[in-house]
Amino acid sequence: MKTMMKATLSAAVLIALPILSFAETKSIYGPDNRLDFFESAPAMQTLSNSVISIWKAADVVATGAGFKLTTENFGTAYGLCPAEKFRDQTLGAFCSGSLVGDDLIMTAGHCVKTEADCKATKFVFGYKVAKAGAAPTTTLGKDEVYGCSKIVTRFLGGEPGSVNPSGQKLGPDYALIKLDRKVIGHKPLPINRSSIAKGSKVFVIGHPVGLPLKVAGGASVRDASKVGYFVADLDTFGGNSGSPVFNTATNKVEGILVRGDTDFLRSPAGCVTMATYEQTGGRGEDVTKISSLSSFIPKLPGEKTEEYISLDMREMMTMPADNTRVARPLPVNPF
Repeated sequence: MKTMMKATLSAAVLIALPILSFAETKSIYGPDNRLDFFESAPAMQTLSNSVISIWKAADVVATGAGFKLTTENFGTAYGLCPAEKFRDQTLGAFCSGSLVGDDLIMTAGHCVKTEADCKATKFVFGYKVAKAGAAPTTTLGKDEVYGCSKIVTRFLGGEPGSVNPSGQKLGPDYALIKLDRKVIGHKPLPINRSSIAKGSKVFVIGHPVGLPLKVAGGASVRDASKVGYFVADLDTFGGNSGSPVFNTATNKVEGILVRGDTDFLRSPAGCVTMATYEQTGGRGEDVTKISSLSSFIPKLPGEKTEEYISLDMREMMTMPADNTRVARPLPVNPF
């Protein structure tokens, strides 16, 4: 994810991409841990059902029975090299988010900046590849698509009136959105109301580059000392902004993915490839700490008894191992 607001690549940025050596083929830290919905363990699929993709309202077209998402091919839109993962899938969302109340969505503050932006946005459940060999789900029922009622709270460090913590160039980045009605068929996610430590194992669920939902584990917290955010080696891209980041040991949300390293590079062949780093390399990905906004998030029924959506660690162990994170608007081929 590109530094500052993990914005998706503009045509100008794509044209200016540096050429990399043939040895650098893929913002991925170590192995590429991204999985489609159908590839993930059942308990992770349960968590995924509470994660949303965020779309421009104009790209979510009402039909008689529900809605149709406007998408295009990932490989064509980005001019990807032939071997790039997920290149044949569709994209269209520009951010991610999660359900943390009956009608409350949590995302990054740079994803929805004004009330006007919010009203021009749709919050969509179920954009995923549900089973092997299937096309991404782009036709959805009415209970999978929601509008914005209002911005409950929002902060983006560095904006006028939103000062970063003393001594830091960066800070928290978050928004809570009240939907136009209560959500049906999806449960709010539990959050951690205490602190996270360096070395904690984490995973992320969201929509990298605006693709169908992906789950990515195998990451750790590199630095938990910053005020308002922590740094982790998560495999995320533009479009992951707003994605919930979970603690692998507790399955609670620890924060919101907001910023990161460079996502793409141009190969010597002229096509675009993912940027790859050693597991401990690169700048890492920034995650707004949930403590920055937890006071605005209602407690779940029975929260103190630890009755949450459960994630069996044995299922996590079966997962195969194989910059901000906003996805750009659907482009005309930038090349």
